[in-house]
Amino acid sequence: MQKETKTKILFFVIMVGSVCMLTAVVTDHWAVLSPRVENVNATCEAAHFGLWKLCKKHIYIEDEELIGKGCGPISLPGEINCTYFRHFTPGEDSEIFEVKTQREYNISAAAIAIFSLVFMILGTLCVLGSLRKGNDYLYKPAGMFFAFAGLCAIISVEVMRQSVKRMIESEETIWIEYYYSWSFACACTAFVLLFLSGIGLLIVSMPQMPRNPWETCMDAEPEQI
Repeated sequence: MQKETKTKILFFVIMVGSVCMLTAVVTDHWAVLSPRVENVNATCEAAHFGLWKLCKKHIYIEDEELIGKGCGPISLPGEINCTYFRHFTPGEDSEIFEVKTQREYNISAAAIAIFSLVFMILGTLCVLGSLRKGNDYLYKPAGMFFAFAGLCAIISVEVMRQSVKRMIESEETIWIEYYYSWSFACACTAFVLLFLSGIGLLIVSMPQMPRNPWETCMDAEPEQI
């Protein structure tokens, strides 16, 4: 396979990974939380959140078998109320998240995700610059930037996972069930695609090794006697 074909495939994979990461950052379905259902013919509050805001959904419960179990599923119809976290935008509705989890974890996850976007932008600029003839040397920094973007993505995922774990394990929390949703999956997919394609771009940009050991010797200039 020629070098140009390889780079085109890698650029396509990078584009898909970048879209996945951008989707994960701007959406709020990283994790879904459910409290215990206490009564029937009443509403319970399930929640889903991302890096920036928390959305609570009031779900009406009619089935008696759900008593003592988690509220949901989140796909059931109900009124939704979304608010940004207090450490980004002041507001009374974000009190539940402010109390029940470690604020530093969520700030760190959001900041690291922003670093991932920055590395993606820098890598994209290098790719655009490499489109000009003779600028193939820009493949190396582009590959490094995309690999760093992938690493930032997985670090943000792990920080968010630890945040949810701390929140669930807290004695004060009302949540008894949780699962990671499609925004979380987008971030994990972005890590795999960006990191592997970044490393692949670095490998493609390396000088081609000789097929046979004696090729280098044959290409050497004859010694002067």
